[in-house]
Amino acid sequence: MSATTPDEIGDFRQEVRDFLKENLPDDMAHRGRNGFLAAREDSLGWQQILAKKGWSVPHWPEEHGGPGWSAMQRYVFDEECYLAGAPTINIGGVGLVAPVIQAFGTQEQKDRFLPPIRNGEVFWIQGFSEPSAGSDLASLRTTAVRQGDEYVINGQKIWTSHGLFGDWNFMLARTDPEAKKQAGISFFLIDVKTPGLTIRPIESLEGSHHLTEVFYDDVRVPVSNRVGEENKGWDYTKYLLFNERAFYGAEAPSLKRYLAKIKTYARRETVDGRPLIENCTFATRLAELELEVMAVDMTVSRVIAHGLTERNGGNAVGSILKVRGTELAQKLTDLLVETIGDYGAYAYPDTNEEPEMRDMPHAGPNYAPGLFAELIYRRAASIYGGANEVQRNIIAKTLFRF
Repeated sequence: MSATTPDEIGDFRQEVRDFLKENLPDDMAHRGRNGFLAAREDSLGWQQILAKKGWSVPHWPEEHGGPGWSAMQRYVFDEECYLAGAPTINIGGVGLVAPVIQAFGTQEQKDRFLPPIRNGEVFWIQGFSEPSAGSDLASLRTTAVRQGDEYVINGQKIWTSHGLFGDWNFMLARTDPEAKKQAGISFFLIDVKTPGLTIRPIESLEGSHHLTEVFYDDVRVPVSNRVGEENKGWDYTKYLLFNERAFYGAEAPSLKRYLAKIKTYARRETVDGRPLIENCTFATRLAELELEVMAVDMTVSRVIAHGLTERNGGNAVGSILKVRGTELAQKLTDLLVETIGDYGAYAYPDTNEEPEMRDMPHAGPNYAPGLFAELIYRRAASIYGGANEVQRNIIAKTLFRF
């Protein structure tokens, strides 16, 4: 049910809070608040809990199983989930490939792929970046050659997030090697168990293995698993990337969670016998960052109010939010680590990567684990989802018509 008035939104916010209090498992919330990246079991498990309520795909239209919420309801829901420490759901499935299938897929593809995504039964991973085609995505070299009712795919993808969790892989391959750069690309859906597809982990600075590289060696994919027309994949990719950048509006709730954590910890930590939050230098830095978070939050509210789309300036706004949100997240995680001093800079074991460590005692306060890992992970925030330098080019070209 759509809610738009302040009273309706207030009632809805309380409904979400009550639901989270009753249904979000304490262990999931603890891992989420600690800042480690959600494990597959948490992402899909939480989505299954949401599916029983009809809330697993808040951004989907009602015809595909969405709850019919207003844009403000979706934002409030994201905010309350972040603040409660709920695991992140499989964005690759829910937020990226699903809208493409809804917009450009066949009815058979919609019937086959959308319900398992909605119900939290499958985990989707993205295959876009390549060793020679990161920010310049259209330079990809992975090829797909049609042979009868199949395509034979050969090539490599890299920096594939959560690749080891994956059940299905949506990816781009070049189907016309003679076409110009952004032409001749097609969009495919591949079962990761297909022979010839190999996923290898890449260890990150924080010690996790959420990044992977994917190899395609004569991988045979049915023509029925191509989305849309052959050689039109770049058009579908632009649609997906707009949705991906629109999700950076969700940075504001995560920024608010960082702020709340800093304030809480700064009341507990002391300097010269007084709470850190009373230190003038620290309080000034915190106030400056809070103003920046408020500015991002207000911008998101304006986007929601005006209903911006790709055609009326939404592309530039999405890029602005991506740049400001990710850079601010880096500043806040820096301050989070500084807030608790030496324990903040310690690399605690990731209990999602090492479940046997979940009940083990550790040095320092109970809120210390995960802070340093999140700080290191956020170093990549200005690169993933389209490097911020690229986003600034989009802003310039869109707003200043260069």
